[in-house]
Amino acid sequence: MRDLAGGFGHLLAGQRWVFRNGRWLGFGLLPGLLALVLYTGALIGLGYGADDLTAWATPFADGWGSPWLGLFRGFLTALVFCLGLFVAVITFTAVTLLIGQPFYESLSEQVDRSVGGDAPESGLPLAKELWISARDSLKVLGRVLLYGILLFALGFIPVVGQTVVPAIGFCVSGFFLTEELTAVALQRREVELKERLVMLRGRRAMVLGFGVPLVLAFLVPLVAVFLMPGAVAGATLMVRELRGEDEERAAADGAGDGAGEPGPYARPYADPHQHRHPAPQQNPYAQ
Repeated sequence: MRDLAGGFGHLLAGQRWVFRNGRWLGFGLLPGLLALVLYTGALIGLGYGADDLTAWATPFADGWGSPWLGLFRGFLTALVFCLGLFVAVITFTAVTLLIGQPFYESLSEQVDRSVGGDAPESGLPLAKELWISARDSLKVLGRVLLYGILLFALGFIPVVGQTVVPAIGFCVSGFFLTEELTAVALQRREVELKERLVMLRGRRAMVLGFGVPLVLAFLVPLVAVFLMPGAVAGATLMVRELRGEDEERAAADGAGDGAGEPGPYARPYADPHQHRHPAPQQNPYAQ
C-alpha cells in the first residue's frame, strides 16, 4: 500500500511542479493538442466503421434471427471500440512524446535540476533519440496488443468478462503508460527497454499507483492534454526514487567533504549571499 500511495504521490507532485512552472505547461499543451486531433479523427472513424467490421468478421451469423443477430454483433462492435480505445490510451502517450520529444526531454532535465541533483544527458543526436524512442514504443505496443487480444477474448466470459477483465485492462494500461512516461528520464540515463521493464516490475505497486489513475484521467480527452507535462515531471521524480538517486544524494549531503563540512549537495536552495554576523568582540581595555 505504501508503494501504491507513493506512485500516486509522484503523479500529484509532477502536476504541482508544472503548475508552479507555468511556461512548461504552456509549451507542453501543443504536442498533446496535435495528438488529440489525430486520435479523435481515428476514433470517430472507428466508431462509424466498427459495425461493418464486425459484420465482415462474422458471416456465420448472417442467418441468425432477431434479436440474437443484433445483440451479438452489437456486443462485438462495443468490444472492438473498447479495444481501439484501449490501444489509443496506450499509444497516445508514445505519439505525444514523439511529437514533443525535445520539449519533454528538456522538461525532465529541469525537474532533475530543480531537486538539487544532476541532470543526466544521453549525448545522442535528436534523430538518434527519436529512432530509439520510436523503436522502443513499437516493442511496447506489440506487448500491449498481445494483452489486448487476450483480454478481448476473455471479455466473452460471462460476469468475469464484464468485471474482472476491465480491471485487469486498466492495470495493464497503467503499467505500460508509466513505462512510456518514465522512458523520457530513463533514456537520458541510457537505460535500455529490457532493464526498464525489469525495474518497473520490481515496484509494480508504485507503477500502478502512478499509471492507473492517469489512465482513468486520460479517458477524458482534454484532461489527457493538460496532464501530459505534469505526468512527465512526475515520472522523472519516480525514476529518481526507483534508481535510489535521492538516497545517494542524501548520503552525499550527510557525508560531507570532511569533518564538520557539508556535502556538495547540501542545502541546494540556500541563499549563496547569506552571511553570518560576526560575534561581538570583548573590549580588552574595559575595566
